[in-house]
Amino acid sequence: MKSEELQQLTASEPLSLEQEYEMQRSWQEDADKCTFIVLDTERWSGHAGTEEDCMVGDVNLFLTDMEDPTVGEIEVMIAEPSCRGRGFGKETTLIMMFYGVTKLGITKFEAKVGQENEASISMFKKLHFKEVAMNKVFQEVTLKLDVNEQQRQWLLEQTNHVEEKKYNVLNLQTCASET
Repeated sequence: MKSEELQQLTASEPLSLEQEYEMQRSWQEDADKCTFIVLDTERWSGHAGTEEDCMVGDVNLFLTDMEDPTVGEIEVMIAEPSCRGRGFGKETTLIMMFYGVTKLGITKFEAKVGQENEASISMFKKLHFKEVAMNKVFQEVTLKLDVNEQQRQWLLEQTNHVEEKKYNVLNLQTCASET
C-alpha cells in the first residue's frame, strides 16, 4: 500500500509487493484471521477485467482474545478513492459481521479507528457500535458492539440478500512470480 492517506487512516506501514503476498499467505494459514476482498460489482458485472482489476478494498476479522473466542476485532479499508462514500464499507462490514455471527459464533465486535477518520467512526456508529474508549497515545477510538438477539435479528435483516458462493483458492506463489 503506497497511499500515505490510507496508511494514516489504517495505521499501516508501506509494504513491498512480496511483503503483501507473504502477509496474505500467513493470513490464509492463520485460524484467528479472516479477510474478505471487496470487489466493485459494477466493474465485475461489466467484465471490465480480472478480479484484481475489480478489487477496491478489504474487510478483516481478528479473533484476538484467546480467553473469549466470541470476540472479534473488525476493520475495513476501501482503498479505491472513487468507491469511498458509496456504501462499500458499510455493506462489507455488515457481511463480515454476518459471517462472524453465523459461522464463527462471534457475539462481541470491536473496532479501533484513527480518531481523525470521521467517516469510519460514523459508519460504525450507524451499525450500532458505541464509542467506549479513546487512546490519545495511538490517536485511536475504540468502538464496541454486543450482539444480543435484537442486534442479531437486525443484522440478519440487513444481510438477507447475501449469497454465499465458493471460490477458487488463489495460488499466491504463482501470482508473486508473475509480477
